[in-house]
Amino acid sequence: MNFTEASLDQLTVHYTGNKQNGQPLLLSRKSPALDKENREKLSVALLTRFQHCHERYSFYHPSSLEYNELYNFVRDLFREPAEFHAQSVRIASHLYEVSVHPKIKPGELYVVAFSNIVVDDMEGKPVQAIGLFKAETKSLFAEIVAGPDDLDLQLKEGAEFARIDKGCLILNHEAEQGFELLIFDANGKGEEAQYWKDKFLGVLIRQNEYLRTQGFLTLTKNYVTNHLPGEFEVSKTEQIDILNRSMDYFKTHDSFNKAEFESEVLHHEDLIDSFRQFDQQYRKTNEIGPSDEFFISPQAVKKQARVFKSVIKLDKNFHIYVHGDRELIEKGFDERLQKHYYKIYFDAET
Repeated sequence: MNFTEASLDQLTVHYTGNKQNGQPLLLSRKSPALDKENREKLSVALLTRFQHCHERYSFYHPSSLEYNELYNFVRDLFREPAEFHAQSVRIASHLYEVSVHPKIKPGELYVVAFSNIVVDDMEGKPVQAIGLFKAETKSLFAEIVAGPDDLDLQLKEGAEFARIDKGCLILNHEAEQGFELLIFDANGKGEEAQYWKDKFLGVLIRQNEYLRTQGFLTLTKNYVTNHLPGEFEVSKTEQIDILNRSMDYFKTHDSFNKAEFESEVLHHEDLIDSFRQFDQQYRKTNEIGPSDEFFISPQAVKKQARVFKSVIKLDKNFHIYVHGDRELIEKGFDERLQKHYYKIYFDAET
């Protein structure tokens, strides 16, 4: 997603307290005046928060999209830009009505209209978007003011847009399917945080290359670390070797082919048959559709590489990291000491 040419066209701000705790809803009467320079700065600060949001969502309702309140507000907003402020009031009122968990923090809700956002998988065609941002956390800022003969220090408290708590970017794309959304939530853990996605937005996650890549790597890790040792006699180094080959496949291929992956990573027919059975059961249990071919997401590979641990933990004394040739590490048992050992072969010490 490219925000280089994006422009901030309209903005309004309201204050939404916690209804359950008796805090108020304060609605602005008009949009604040911003000059071109501040519009550009604010656009960059807000949109940058979505650079690492790879999951995509859509508005949803179990009966019909027509019953999703925010979907209706956004759809009308795209259709009638002149009603921007009036629709922003409805959006803020909706947020206030669902802010009933006692731990939900009050804050400012910024409703923003963007244009010229370029999405790669839409053939580079620029689209309009609506941004919803909630600032719950305040920061202390220092401002130095030059006086006639000295410098004066003024302290102000406010929202830091580069670290704003919650955000949603709704692309004017696939309206009949619930639009396409990107979401972030800096405080997205805990029961009180679910109101942003579930109660306020009402969304479901969409399948894309990022999720398919992440899902298959997770499936593979679960198979190798949890299922494989119970079905075959495998050493820790053999498990790590399969994990390393799995990660190497995703790092060196642009697209995924399941038959090719099985051949290059698992090698043996009995291991492939075992993996296929696990794959079917895993997808059935977790209600995941088949993913035999898809484009690989480098962002998902980078993220999953952190949890593909190539390490052998030996009591509390040693950790051995295995990144390459499994043949260069050998396991044995010392009869005299009655202890296991590893023998490692190498050319140079660095």
